[in-house]
Amino acid sequence: MVTVTGAREFFSEAREGSAGPLAGVRVLGVTKVWSGPMATCLLGDLGADVVDVELPYGRDGDVPPVIPGTGLSWFRETVHRNKRSVGIDLREPAGVETFLRLVATADIVVENYRPGTLDEWGAGYRACREVRPDLIFVSISGWGQYGPNTRLPAYDPAIQAAGGWMSLNGDPRGTPTRAPTFLADELAGLHAAVAALAALAHRDRTGEGQHVDVSMMDALLFSSSGLPTLAATGAAPRRWGNETDFVVPSNVYRCRDGHVYLAVALNKHWRALAGVLGRPGLGRADGFRTNEERLANRDAVNDLVAGWCAGRDVSEVVAVLTAYEIVVSPVRTLAEAVRDPHVAARGMLAPTRLSDGSVAPLVAPPVKFSRTPTRIRRPAPVPGADTDEVLGELAALQHLER
Repeated sequence: MVTVTGAREFFSEAREGSAGPLAGVRVLGVTKVWSGPMATCLLGDLGADVVDVELPYGRDGDVPPVIPGTGLSWFRETVHRNKRSVGIDLREPAGVETFLRLVATADIVVENYRPGTLDEWGAGYRACREVRPDLIFVSISGWGQYGPNTRLPAYDPAIQAAGGWMSLNGDPRGTPTRAPTFLADELAGLHAAVAALAALAHRDRTGEGQHVDVSMMDALLFSSSGLPTLAATGAAPRRWGNETDFVVPSNVYRCRDGHVYLAVALNKHWRALAGVLGRPGLGRADGFRTNEERLANRDAVNDLVAGWCAGRDVSEVVAVLTAYEIVVSPVRTLAEAVRDPHVAARGMLAPTRLSDGSVAPLVAPPVKFSRTPTRIRRPAPVPGADTDEVLGELAALQHLER
């Protein structure tokens, strides 16, 4: 019998007041836009003390629209929560001096400027390791720290285009289509956070710090389901839209009041579906009984499923097919998805009091830890809001070390 754990039981051994498993780790973020802030957001969500180094009086991430009822940008509020902000101008020698004093107290530095920029300011890896030899210095960029394209600028959609991803996305009869989210940025930020933790584990064993190089292009290629290997060996994938090249049926189908996605990868599920469609004989008929045969009869299978779905509501299709353990899901809007009781049960939208006093449902940390739960501990700060606090802590620490 399968036992399903409830939230109360799952968190029954949680440490009270836990910031998360990275409590005690110090991170400096010299980041902008999305990939870098996403990496430090992940580390902050996991409990690290993240200090953003931002231009005084800047407003990086103030991208419209604002969150209704708040006057604050969804962009900044999403990826700058669980951080403090110190206003330092790294373009000025005095700013670099202050920054390097902070670096001496940090475990990890994350930056996502164009390669060479921080070196030009005197705040790059070499300068930072002089004051903290075991420092983990994570650099995120479009193309990486070396290679022919290193100095080229990059936006997320440009990487999707250059990496071949865009050519595979969208309607097979339409034009290449970008992802509606910051896909390459998100992946680079995720890989950067994982890499930082791997480097931290290495430092714990050996005492060695290191420079970590994360490229948006590399991250996107790695996260392309192995398809670059096929492309490199002469079997370039084609654009399939909502279908796949290895399972039939696997598609989006129109119902009376919306759409559903369903997929039948197992032959036993095909037999069940054939019965639901009123064609039980097709469950074992030549040309249909195995997935390989259904691949050759893709249009006929799609027509059968589409015809059955077209005369029913989404709820009926989902209920009937779920009873047979067939993978099926309504195609929802994002507004519908966030109202799902399951999303609420997982705590994925956390009411958060923002810096202006308003409250908004921010997307919560996705990973659950039974002993060291994570949460949104603080909202995104106004740039430079914590300068006095952070520099005061630094001065006190240096006083104790004298």
